[in-house]
Amino acid sequence: MNFESLDPGLAEYTPSMHSALDPVLDAHLNPSLLQNVELDPEGVALEALPVQESVHIMEGVYSELHSVVAEVGVPVSVSHFDLHEEMLWVGSHGGHATSFFGPALERYSSFQVNGSDDIRQIQSLENGILFLTKNNLKYMARGGLIIFDYLLDESEDMHSLLLTESSTLLVGGLQNHILEIDLNTVQETQKYAVETPGVTIMRQTNRFFFCGHTSGKVSLRDLRTFKVEHVFDAFSGSLSDFDVHGNLLAACGFSSRLTGLACDRFLKVYDLRMMRAITPLQVHVDPAFLRFIPTYTSRLAIISQSGQCQFCEPTGLANPADIFHVNPVGPLLMTFDVSASKQALAFGDSEGCVHLWTDSPEPSFNPYSRETEFALPCLVDSLPPLDWSQDLLPLSLIPVPLTTDTLLSDWPAANSAPAPRRAPPVDAEILRTMKKVGFIGYAPNPRTRLRNQIPYRLKESDSEFDSFSQVTESPIGREEEPHLHMVSKKYRKVTIKYSKLGLEDFDFKHYNKTLFAGLEPHIPNAYCNCMIQVLYFLEPVRCVIQNHLCQKEFCLACELGFLFHMLDLSRGDPCQGSNFLRAFRTIPEASALGLILADSDEASGKGNLARLIQRWNRFILTQLHQDLQELEVPQAYRGAGGSSFCSSGDSVIGQLFSCEMENCSLCRCGSETVRASSTLLFTLSYPEDKTGKNCDFAQVLKRSICLEQNTQAWCDNCEKYQPTIQTRNIRHLPDILVINCEVNSLKEADFWRMQAEVAFKMAIKKHGGEISKNKEFALADWNELGSPEGMRMCPSIEELKNVWLPFSIRMKMTKNKGLDVCNWTDGDEMQWGPARAEEEHGVYVYDLMATVVHILDSRTGGSLVAHIKVGETYHQRKEGVTHQQWYLFNDFLIEPIDKHEAVQFDMNWKVPAILYYIKRNLNSKYNLNIKNPIEANVLLAEASLARKQRKTHTTFIPLMLNEMPQVGDLVGLDAEFVTLNEEEAELRSDGTKSTIKPSQMSVARITCVRGQGPNEGIPFIDDYISTQEQVVDYLTQYSGIKPGDLDAKISSKHLTTLKSTYLKLRFLIDIGVKFVGHGLQKDFRVINLMVPKDQVLDTVYLFHMPRKRMISLRFLAWYFLDLKIQGETHDSIEDARTALQLYRKYLELSKNGTEPESFHKVLKGLYEKGRKMDWKVPEPEGQTSPKNAAVFSSVLAL
Repeated sequence: MNFESLDPGLAEYTPSMHSALDPVLDAHLNPSLLQNVELDPEGVALEALPVQESVHIMEGVYSELHSVVAEVGVPVSVSHFDLHEEMLWVGSHGGHATSFFGPALERYSSFQVNGSDDIRQIQSLENGILFLTKNNLKYMARGGLIIFDYLLDESEDMHSLLLTESSTLLVGGLQNHILEIDLNTVQETQKYAVETPGVTIMRQTNRFFFCGHTSGKVSLRDLRTFKVEHVFDAFSGSLSDFDVHGNLLAACGFSSRLTGLACDRFLKVYDLRMMRAITPLQVHVDPAFLRFIPTYTSRLAIISQSGQCQFCEPTGLANPADIFHVNPVGPLLMTFDVSASKQALAFGDSEGCVHLWTDSPEPSFNPYSRETEFALPCLVDSLPPLDWSQDLLPLSLIPVPLTTDTLLSDWPAANSAPAPRRAPPVDAEILRTMKKVGFIGYAPNPRTRLRNQIPYRLKESDSEFDSFSQVTESPIGREEEPHLHMVSKKYRKVTIKYSKLGLEDFDFKHYNKTLFAGLEPHIPNAYCNCMIQVLYFLEPVRCVIQNHLCQKEFCLACELGFLFHMLDLSRGDPCQGSNFLRAFRTIPEASALGLILADSDEASGKGNLARLIQRWNRFILTQLHQDLQELEVPQAYRGAGGSSFCSSGDSVIGQLFSCEMENCSLCRCGSETVRASSTLLFTLSYPEDKTGKNCDFAQVLKRSICLEQNTQAWCDNCEKYQPTIQTRNIRHLPDILVINCEVNSLKEADFWRMQAEVAFKMAIKKHGGEISKNKEFALADWNELGSPEGMRMCPSIEELKNVWLPFSIRMKMTKNKGLDVCNWTDGDEMQWGPARAEEEHGVYVYDLMATVVHILDSRTGGSLVAHIKVGETYHQRKEGVTHQQWYLFNDFLIEPIDKHEAVQFDMNWKVPAILYYIKRNLNSKYNLNIKNPIEANVLLAEASLARKQRKTHTTFIPLMLNEMPQVGDLVGLDAEFVTLNEEEAELRSDGTKSTIKPSQMSVARITCVRGQGPNEGIPFIDDYISTQEQVVDYLTQYSGIKPGDLDAKISSKHLTTLKSTYLKLRFLIDIGVKFVGHGLQKDFRVINLMVPKDQVLDTVYLFHMPRKRMISLRFLAWYFLDLKIQGETHDSIEDARTALQLYRKYLELSKNGTEPESFHKVLKGLYEKGRKMDWKVPEPEGQTSPKNAAVFSSVLAL
């Protein structure tokens, strides 16, 4: 409402006059309202005052039921009936909010919303209340707690808000725009420009948004686009209020007179069906507020500032007999509101009083209100008596005091120990008929029980490692899952929630606010996502992998390089390693090592993920070493000095990870055998001594590297197997030290836990404190240690707990082929000097770069996450800053963490699996330049894999050398897919379908069409993709792919490998062409390509209006091009060519994008035609499109 034009007297109500208010009775205040009111020295009412005398209410006639004081002397600025509970909310000019419960107006809550500005509008939501002030939007709980506080620009002057959906809000004011705010993310999503500034009132129906302007106009706007559809010029002066009901709009306001603005006693009424004004309604009061109160008829309530209220029909005549008077304490009424049930009216006046008028003695504010939560009453000392003769009387009526003594219900451990039942005896008939073969017995089924029936479930053995992670059950929370509160939220297994739109409306930004790319977990065998991230953030590994390209169809190094390229291009969007994992599943060694998990085992978490990822770590390093060794170019990688980096017959991976060793075998006869070998990683070997003595990680690492063990081995001198002592000596240290932790049982887990406790006590002593075995170190004592007198840099207790792993280690090669290993700290570097100076003497410092941990969670089967220290080069490329930071990588969840969190392992739920240490200043030794290995010859003609293909079956003409694409060239693209795994979904009890796992698709055909030149429209790629995986559905109706088209033995198509076609598309992306197609987002996702947005021209979005449905390619071709496509099946050549024509048509209609308004009208006509046709293309041949379009002048068929 526009308060400035209502009454000049309102300007006197300034915040300064209320702050110094005396507790003296105001002359205008009714003394009967101030009985039992206490006034504090600032004049604020402490209790709401109901009317003392009983009020007689006549049914059907509005009468005053109660009056209360919100704040004495402070004008009421806004009132609002709660839409969810039986409450009335009141806001004041001093920024204070008060709520009253029920018709008796009992004070419920009272709190300050803004310290200086008045509250201009209130809106109730399910979980709280929205308050709008001049430049602030605050969402608070009904008790007064702040949910969010959204500050607008200081230049804003907001007056009105409108809740359009459950989580979308429009905010308008005296400026020339309206803001759209998303309440879920608390962010501004849209800014709509308004031609007439000053939107002070907003309403909504199922047809329009209605905006009331200070200039006296009311504009009607489209619900989807917010475009102006119609404008009513209601008053020449200013608009006071308006309301909409059904097909009627009624408004009141001020008109210009010779002496200034005067209140107009004619209400303007408009018919929304014909969009014109009908006969104005003359009333007998000066209207300031009006509301429709539809009960039996569409009657209007018109209220003046002086307190007069008149009811009348908007299309009839006003009767002076229908006027009643509200008795305001102050001279003016400031606000008016009607409850949702239409049974109550609320008035607020300029002296802080609220008047409730109702048409029944016991009104309800809402038709269906939920129960209001009240503060718990104070406990009294008197306890209710207990009747011991009543057997069902609960003893919990008497509260038990807090005590440290042992309770009677706390049974001794001997009486509550679990006693497992013995295994049931074997049936005598089975024993009688059993035949033994070796140690295995066979017997026929006696049929005494049903199939697969056993008498009871036996307790599973505790041999597996996961058993030690179970938390001791507490008597307090036996009904709760113990892991639910133990595992931190960011470490829990993340899952994608699929909707009917698939992944389009899933908010990945909620889980990843960085610019680094996560990896999606729904693909089979995606447990290795964390290790892929570790390899990617090793700069030399990333560079050598992305420079690699070979001719093998399933090369893990090539596929990993393609995936690294996607991670480079992504700006925070998640990627998926589907092509890499597809190649991984074809490697025989991976299957032999048990690295390929079945879908059921992966979903249930049956496999031991810690052992699995450690085997995968060894496998991937070996496989990459072999792949690069087969195609190694030594000249491509040189060190800083220019010498050849990799030796003959070795690979860069071998140079990075390989450690050269000497294995010595000493027989008891004195014969010694020495042989050289190398390893890519080490496995920790733990000492047998389990006492609580301190054992540095460096000592355990040295014991694991220089391993000494007694074993049986063949002795050439003795010519038989003899007990030998085998020792291992190091000849050359690797640049990257990879360690498998092998924490696979209770024994190793207890060792980590014990060493962490010892390290914690030693750290406390080191900082000057003592700690006993049974006493927790006091926080106050620790604060004293952290004082400037004690130590300048003092870590907290939380940073020292569960830490045994050092951030750096120092390794030195001795002259007698020995190895010295010790933990290394920053203080050691200050004492001994920088590490680079000591490298000349065989001394190396390794810094921790990554830790891969196994998260134990019985609810989800566990998961794997990685802590990675991201280097400066990655931050420079992604964010333009130079610094290092530790991050947590949990599939598509990425979050920065403190460095101490990377080495803290609570063995109850967070178990270390793999450690990566790198030599300090490692990147300076390498040439980290990346040269794109994909060349233009991938687009030239190639042989087909199909044995039966003939030249007569060719459907495309490869590019010639003079046709090679350039930057900005257009290429029409379409792809067809087949289904490898069906979608897994469940039907909820309410009838809706919930997708558990989406269907796994595989690309079957890819077509690229020339977009310019003399051969425009002719395909230059039309590849059918050979697949070795089982296809469950060829989707022939939608893809045109038939059984046999992808089989090299019987196919007559141009059959290629996925890698061959992938390289063609990668070259086109890297060269900078623009792809034109329909629904390219899904195509690129299944092909597993990351394409920059400025290189994608998708006709789905070109011919789309906001908040409306997507239109099929078939309908667009019929409407704009007069073409009927996709008759029986889909054809990718036809679809790609049609998409190119549609893009040309788009440029023609929008004048190359310079006339968006004219194109908007074309889209409106398209959607209107689509609704009439039910979005179906007419089948009869005689009916043609309403539009005609020029067809390409190029060759459209071969």
